[in-house]
Amino acid sequence: GDVMAYNMVADHAKWPKVNDAIFGLAAKAKEAIDKYGKENVINSTLGALVNDNGDLICLNTVYQELKSMPNAAIAAYAQVAGQPDFLEAVQKVCFGKYKPDAYTRAVATPGGTGSVRHGIYNYTNPGDSILVSDWHWAPYITISEEYGRTVTNHELFNSKNEFNIESFKEKFEELLNKQKRLVTVINTPANNPTGYSLSDEEWDEVLNIAKENAKDPENKIIIMVDCAYIDYAGIGDERRKFFAKFSGLPKNILIIVAFSMSKGYTMYGMRSGAAIGISSDEEIAEEFYYSSMHSNRANWSNGTRAAMEILTRIAKDPEKTKAYEKEVNDTKVMLRKRADAFVKGAEEVGLEILPYRDGFFVSIPCKDAKKLSDELIKENLFAISLKKGLRFAVCAVSEEKCRTAPAIIKKVLDRIM
Repeated sequence: GDVMAYNMVADHAKWPKVNDAIFGLAAKAKEAIDKYGKENVINSTLGALVNDNGDLICLNTVYQELKSMPNAAIAAYAQVAGQPDFLEAVQKVCFGKYKPDAYTRAVATPGGTGSVRHGIYNYTNPGDSILVSDWHWAPYITISEEYGRTVTNHELFNSKNEFNIESFKEKFEELLNKQKRLVTVINTPANNPTGYSLSDEEWDEVLNIAKENAKDPENKIIIMVDCAYIDYAGIGDERRKFFAKFSGLPKNILIIVAFSMSKGYTMYGMRSGAAIGISSDEEIAEEFYYSSMHSNRANWSNGTRAAMEILTRIAKDPEKTKAYEKEVNDTKVMLRKRADAFVKGAEEVGLEILPYRDGFFVSIPCKDAKKLSDELIKENLFAISLKKGLRFAVCAVSEEKCRTAPAIIKKVLDRIM
């Protein structure tokens, strides 16, 4: 007979029953490690920094600070917009010496995700489309769909494997002309999943397109910069230089930076970050602040006080800042060595990878990534399949295994294609 369907959930909240693929594959990798020993398994599933032993890297400077704090500083509510000293310190930490000459306002969010949510929800209308590259972090879609928005993709790379400015321009103008407002999310430096970073010249091209379209005063242009991985990009401060380019923009261009404490402070689960609005118009910056603050209250009330406190304490104390920066840099050097080993290994066996510049991931373009991922499980290599290819997390795999992984991937690819 007919199975009675119990539909309690409202239409807008009906989603297919899916579990998070990444966390599911991570569980399989753990089973393999228990069965075959960790030296025989390559687990590149999670986007978190792991040492050669397979343990999560947790920066000492960060956790010593947490453990030295009085209980009340950890337990207390934070202000809805975030603690005032945090909102000041987080801008210093994010921009470094490249703070744009503009009006800036910050609001605390739970990780970079909260910031992305604010940009998508508060700056588009229902039914609008968000512009994101075809190689992207999947939750951009999840967030957009949660709020009745869709996602349009531009191609990230052209045939020369450089940023595809033509595709970006075409989709940017198409959506803007239709909607008269546009939120585009650019995940740089160290794009997840490709490890690509826009060069300063590529940023100029993006901003030129925005300025050209801003000549129509009806247009509202919002560029979200998701810089979650910025602390592991480039040498020293070079990958922060582009922030200075956000000075003196037309007032119908708003920049929102999604800053995360997950990666740079290894506080993945403590959910802290900030949305930083940048505008040449003080009214617009203020409007951003109050709109984001309202969203904070409506969604999570307030953020994680202890995490804010830690960033502030480290930023305010030059000795602590120095110790923290050294720790981050040592980790960054380790990451760079691993990525270099993977890139070199790929070159040697002729495995095609996307251009890697910085960050936690390298991507291998391929037609049927799900099949590739499934076949690699049999080789005890675990990597995430995406629509257009496979994501390998160099952040989670030792240098030695990063060196040998490309040969395994190439062997399996050749077998199944």
